[in-house]
Amino acid sequence: MKSSPLSAFELRASASLAGIYSLRMFGMFLILPIFALYAPQLKGGDNHALVGIALGAYGLTQAILQLPFGMLSDRIGRKKVIYLGLVLMAIGSLICASADNIYVMIAGRAVQGAGAISAAITALLADLTREEHRTQAMAMIGMSIGLTFAASLAAGPAMYHYLGMPGIFVLIGVLSMAALIGVWKIVPTPTRLSFHSDAEANPATLKAVLREPQLLRLNYGIFALHAAQMAMFTVMPLVLKNTGGLDASQHWKVYLPIMAGAFIFMIPAIIYGEKKARLKQVFVAAIGIMLAAQAGMALALDSFWNIVALLALYFLAFNILEATLPSLISKIAPAQAKGTAIGVYNATQSFGTFLGGALGGWLYKHYGTPAVFGMCSTLMLGWLVIASSMQAPLPVKTQMFHIGDDWQGDPQELSKRLGALRGVKEAVVIAQERVAYLKVLQQDWDEAGVLKLIQETN
Repeated sequence: MKSSPLSAFELRASASLAGIYSLRMFGMFLILPIFALYAPQLKGGDNHALVGIALGAYGLTQAILQLPFGMLSDRIGRKKVIYLGLVLMAIGSLICASADNIYVMIAGRAVQGAGAISAAITALLADLTREEHRTQAMAMIGMSIGLTFAASLAAGPAMYHYLGMPGIFVLIGVLSMAALIGVWKIVPTPTRLSFHSDAEANPATLKAVLREPQLLRLNYGIFALHAAQMAMFTVMPLVLKNTGGLDASQHWKVYLPIMAGAFIFMIPAIIYGEKKARLKQVFVAAIGIMLAAQAGMALALDSFWNIVALLALYFLAFNILEATLPSLISKIAPAQAKGTAIGVYNATQSFGTFLGGALGGWLYKHYGTPAVFGMCSTLMLGWLVIASSMQAPLPVKTQMFHIGDDWQGDPQELSKRLGALRGVKEAVVIAQERVAYLKVLQQDWDEAGVLKLIQETN
């Protein structure tokens, strides 16, 4: 049975919110490939430990405020919280643009991160899309983040050449206000606010999520992945300049072809893992590649072509892991706590960004480049051990069905009956949301039977 496509309204909501998310993330990613080269122009910027803190500072405030902002959006409205976050992003960017010392830069970056609106955006998207289309809509945002990251690595060095770092921060502020106008004028306003267990964190399920060993493995993974990423960017711009002999404005010539190639080779790996139920094997192999790349960077960044080869390995592994981690979260998290699991995962990712920047800068100051990548290698080695012992996830996907606004049945009884149908591995009916959350086999499940059973209960 073929599901219906996104409606024009849902397509508008999904595309516009993906665009808003992309504008914000583009601003956050844009400085990564060149900030370490600019920092010495600031007072105190010759202290690389402070440079690392400035680079990762947004992650700390984002980690702290992400879940509270999402919950606040349930009370005062999604768009109000998004407006607040984008204004904070713009203010932080202008603080950074005017900074003449590293401490003001750190403060500005922290204010940028305080605009932690990802949870509010996903909640708004859930308000604006039907349950059966929400996974597709969320995938649009996920894809936009990956493309934005690649574009920012290529665009950052060129923009630095033409605009300078203050000009880039002014541009980020302008993009933030453009995103605010887009939320106001383009993104639809929901007729009502609802809580969505698949998209929002629920404090009642937080303890269970934090105690689930499989989810803890994935949370460590996203922490390690982004800690290593930020640590790498505290030194890689310097390596490309000093060892590779490239001026800052030329760094895009390295990043662009590598990112394009990594994206191309990532796609068959993801398809193979999903279609052949070999996702764990692909996942663990990618961690192994990441470990090899980080170890190589610790030992052999002594020529331009070594740098290129190791960056190619790094970004291939990074793209695969960044794509498979959310899929694994969705497969492993309890159906009624998926939003909470994603919220914890996102907060852990942001904290990894902060800690990676801070530790990377400190290690480079005191012990040099090999120590930075030695730390990254240690993180990856720990992840490889942890991931190798994880249970292979079932080849399932999440499906959601609306069970009717006037439904008054027994949620436990309906959950039991849905769970007994062919191919349904988990079924939870949440009466307050009027939604049935199902985990079903990717290839063989009784969709017609699910729809018939839901219709019979109305």
